[in-house]
Amino acid sequence: MSNAFYFIVCALIWGTTWFAINFQINIVHPAYSVGLRFFIAALILGAIALVKRYPLAFSWRYHRSFIAGGLFLYALDYTMLYAAQQHIVSALLTLMSSSVVYFNVILRKVILGKPMRLEVVIGATLGFIGIAAIFLPELKVMEQQGYILVGILFALGSFTSASVGNILSEKVLETVPVVSFNFYTMLYGSLFIATSLWLTQTPLIWPEASSFYIALLYLSMFGSVVAFGCYMKLIQQIGSDKAAYVVLVYPLVALLVSTLFENYQWSVLSALGVLLVLTGNACAMGKFPIQRWFSSFTFNQ
Repeated sequence: MSNAFYFIVCALIWGTTWFAINFQINIVHPAYSVGLRFFIAALILGAIALVKRYPLAFSWRYHRSFIAGGLFLYALDYTMLYAAQQHIVSALLTLMSSSVVYFNVILRKVILGKPMRLEVVIGATLGFIGIAAIFLPELKVMEQQGYILVGILFALGSFTSASVGNILSEKVLETVPVVSFNFYTMLYGSLFIATSLWLTQTPLIWPEASSFYIALLYLSMFGSVVAFGCYMKLIQQIGSDKAAYVVLVYPLVALLVSTLFENYQWSVLSALGVLLVLTGNACAMGKFPIQRWFSSFTFNQ
């Protein structure tokens, strides 16, 4: 399947998971929600791997990478993300999530030695400005209420961890199938979370609301198995820097869902923000000859 297909599916699903997560916030401890989500996803991926005969036997060298991926991509990233969503408004969280693209560009250079692609940096900057324009009204309200430092620290920790996990994934996925990689990383991630909950003796009270379990299944099957499968294929095929632009696009999907079900009111500023995000996406994916433009500019000077 094409990269465009993987990108669209990933953006569509993750654009709706924000709403599903709301049915789990303040219901149980965030770590339980994350651990259950990825353990269920790992069971599904394990079944798929057995049926489709994906390789599951790997050396300890690969398992070290799987363990690191599980820690950064799922255990740390999502536990801190759920915690951040309890403390700060979604507008700020969405804006801060765009930092993943910049982290990926920098760490990809530092860790993998791969060049910083100018079109990705410019595209990410356009996307960042666009997201800021879309959520500016909510950000203004938040300024009146004051910043919540704990939530911001959780969010920064989450996105930094996600970026490290993305870079590690790009290296490992050169030789490991996506299904096998996701199975082990989600399994190890859920085991990390289970261990931390056991060590801290954090109590679990099973919710009575059916909405919690419906959201859990949706997040496990679609938000994890399908969406992360598509995202890892993108990392495998176009690199972690370009793949991360999904983070800037899926808030637009969330905006459309909000328009349909929450009566979101559009403005000229929000429409301009959407245009900037889409233009940035086209730029990051190489639809504009950015390198040639800048080379011509430098030469003419």
